[in-house]
Amino acid sequence: MTAPEAIAYIENYTWSTTRLGLGRTRELLHALGDPQRDLKFVHVAGSNGKGSTCAMLDAILRAAGYRTGLYISPYIQDFCERIQINGMNIPGEDLARITERVRICADAMADHPSQFELVTAIAMLYYAEQHCDLVVLEVGMGGELDSTNVIDCPETAVITNIGLEHTEYLGSTLEEIASTKGGIIKPGCTAVLYDSAPEVIGTLERICEEKQVPFRVSSERELLSLFHDLNGQRFRWNDREYEVSLLGAHQLRNAGVVLETIHALRDRGWDIPEAAVTEGLRSVQWPARFEILWRKPLFILDGGHNPQCAEALARNLEDYLPGEKITFLIGVLADKDYRQILRLISPYAKAFLCVTPDSTRALQAAELAETIRDMGYAASAFESIDDGVRYALQTEETVIAFGSLYLAGHVRTVFPKLLKKKQRKSVLRIRDRIPVEERTDASLRICQKLLSTEAYRNARNIFLFRAFGSEPDLSAFAAQAELDGKTLLYPYCEDRDHMLALKPGGAWETDRFGITVPVREQAVVFPPDSIDLVLCPCAGFDGDGNRLGMGAGYYDRYLPQCTHACKILTAFEAQHLKKVCTDEYDVPIDAVITEERTSCHVRPSVGA
Repeated sequence: MTAPEAIAYIENYTWSTTRLGLGRTRELLHALGDPQRDLKFVHVAGSNGKGSTCAMLDAILRAAGYRTGLYISPYIQDFCERIQINGMNIPGEDLARITERVRICADAMADHPSQFELVTAIAMLYYAEQHCDLVVLEVGMGGELDSTNVIDCPETAVITNIGLEHTEYLGSTLEEIASTKGGIIKPGCTAVLYDSAPEVIGTLERICEEKQVPFRVSSERELLSLFHDLNGQRFRWNDREYEVSLLGAHQLRNAGVVLETIHALRDRGWDIPEAAVTEGLRSVQWPARFEILWRKPLFILDGGHNPQCAEALARNLEDYLPGEKITFLIGVLADKDYRQILRLISPYAKAFLCVTPDSTRALQAAELAETIRDMGYAASAFESIDDGVRYALQTEETVIAFGSLYLAGHVRTVFPKLLKKKQRKSVLRIRDRIPVEERTDASLRICQKLLSTEAYRNARNIFLFRAFGSEPDLSAFAAQAELDGKTLLYPYCEDRDHMLALKPGGAWETDRFGITVPVREQAVVFPPDSIDLVLCPCAGFDGDGNRLGMGAGYYDRYLPQCTHACKILTAFEAQHLKKVCTDEYDVPIDAVITEERTSCHVRPSVGA
């Protein structure tokens, strides 16, 4: 079984409203040896904020030196996000291996477990075999009958903000919903409660008293916001100051719940130094929660998908972008109260760009746009989410994408690619407008700077490129390098995914990109780990040494293999951008050389 096969197997068993209860999960886990009984938990339920609360708790516990498990739902981009250890997603091979074991037991059951029940069992097995010290366990829906509630008494049961949600399953009043979510409170644990509406807090306090569970209530009176901007927030809680990277006043209230939970854990004997609390709050990351994807122009991603989330988003707009009219990229599910969401957000709107989220429950973009226009606001519908993001980037205005976690996952995935494409086209237009005479003179100055570097003096095998179009011309550098006895290697794109470093045998040809390359049959291939110096072209670069590739990605895939090489970027100063969009696959560059600068970023031995 492969990871994609494991995910396909899991997702084949959908959740059903007729299948509420813990029986199947208990039966499945018992067949697997009851791994949950070898673990300790912080169990977190609530309507809103439980994901952020879990993320903060996990970050603090990791900073305190504990091996933590984090169980969350839904995921934003990658299915494996749901099961994490020490901030790392479960590897695909482990997911496949454990799913195969779970499948054997699940398929033998008369009443087959649902998708969420399968994932819960997989997570428990993984956390147990990896010997987690403490698992931060997020409830899927509700509490009392959620499959995560098969655990014995947790260390702490945490109830975050409660509102009217899933009323067809959890109850039609706040008291009924609070009672359902309070089902995770068990005798022997400690409870931490978000200071909610009186009927909610009253219900939860009665549950704690009936079960003789000590509880703490996180009160807003103990919180004082000191400062906030788009880089983070500083606040005071019980006479101590903290910084938190997550944005929004609601995140301060979530942080208050987290701090109460840390105190509850300390009371139970867990060693959590104050320095770990400070570091965890400052460093925590939680995607798609008023997350800044780009700053100029500002592009914010928010996974808000119900009226409570829309209220929090509206407050954030008042706090962080007062008086500014926003272009909203919006996609919603048809079964959500999207009309109320629109009523809350529309006063801040300049225009709406409507898309259809990746869900069978999605409201079609055209219908959403018509609803918005009927409310008196400008709205456009797009065929795809990619089209909507692409148009949003072209506006050069402040954009906030929100309305569904399904939308958030797609936007977060495609945004870097689409932004890079936009940046690449823009900077190449600037580069191509440089007059030929200026380009020639600038290329000569780049060559002179390269020849004076320590990296060049120490190199034997140098990987470079022949200029194409209006790229910097390194022919003067190459001529001197040959006189100095250096071995010059040139790129050859063998197929869609592979690039080679070739020492020319004398003959050259033009490849399918129009670039002059060595004739493959007459050249000698050098392994990437034999290269001492790589001179790397780019479309653009920034002051931090990040590069914007040419688009095909050959260098991006090849550079990591050049394990011993110093990597120097060569470009014209006109290609300098304020900030280049990067992703996890981008390779750091050691230095940037233009006609005006030599900037070292990693290796101090590289210099002009």
